[in-house]
Amino acid sequence: MRIPQRALTAVAAVSVLALSVTGCSGDSSSDGGRKVRFGYISDYNGASLLAIADKQGLWKEQGLSPDYKVFTNGPLQIQALGSGDLDFGYIGPGAMWLPASGKAKVVAVNTLARADRVIAQPGIDSIQDLKGKKVGVPEGTSGEMALNLALQKAGMSEKDVEKVPMDPSTVVSAFVSGQIDGAGLWYPLIDTIKARKPGLKEVASTADFTDKAFPTAFVSPAKADKELTTKVVKVLQKANDWRAAHPEESVDAAAGLLKIDRKAVAADAANVETLSTGELVAKTKDGTIGGWLDGLGEFFVGTGQLPKAPASTTYYEGDLYTEAYGK
Repeated sequence: MRIPQRALTAVAAVSVLALSVTGCSGDSSSDGGRKVRFGYISDYNGASLLAIADKQGLWKEQGLSPDYKVFTNGPLQIQALGSGDLDFGYIGPGAMWLPASGKAKVVAVNTLARADRVIAQPGIDSIQDLKGKKVGVPEGTSGEMALNLALQKAGMSEKDVEKVPMDPSTVVSAFVSGQIDGAGLWYPLIDTIKARKPGLKEVASTADFTDKAFPTAFVSPAKADKELTTKVVKVLQKANDWRAAHPEESVDAAAGLLKIDRKAVAADAANVETLSTGELVAKTKDGTIGGWLDGLGEFFVGTGQLPKAPASTTYYEGDLYTEAYGK
């Protein structure tokens, strides 16, 4: 699978962002144990459980040693899983079409996110005002999902805008420099843009779609070692319960791993709904999570990213998740 990376020229305004993204890779532990190559995105959703697992010694409990690798989006992690360069990764809801298409398995739901927006240059006040204008999006991500949702709600389609595929950091630089009129993107990257374009407009948000759920998740290759996956899921479950019980400390932990300002991480966390592991297990058993995933699958059929919506049981390892709980 090749992820399109066509982009406009990046400018110096994004250099600080690039440093924050690339400065977090590498081994997090020297305790030994089986190495687990784990991908993540440089935000609260992607980093908080990994940071907590480090601080609480949860990897060592399972005889594992993590090697963290930072990515700018979920589709690139799915590609790395498929090529054997990663063992596990993290994706947002906009990349859920890839596990649904058989490229990976969802091993644990992480959070419910409302961090995605369609933003526009000052003077553009609605999604309708973007008609015929350039809108930058990282393809296959929740940024593109937010744009498609907003267009549908407005009775429009992708044909009504000039969609420009580009990687997330280039969306930031292109928007700041005025090379694009709008963007489908997410926090905390939008905060980076706001610091340079304080007059930008948020013309659509996933928070507007209260009838839909947008789960983030951790993923494995389509064919993975069950024993290893179970151990990793146990780590994520314990870290998840610690995060649910210690929301402020979880922000501190994530900021430490990401090496960025705590206020920025706290603002990012404000767009997230966390659930305890017990709640996630219950919602797995009663079909709620399956319903969330099935709903996204139907949406991706509408956008042409899936030919048909498969049953969530074909790619969500719900049985493994529930069996791992409490062991």
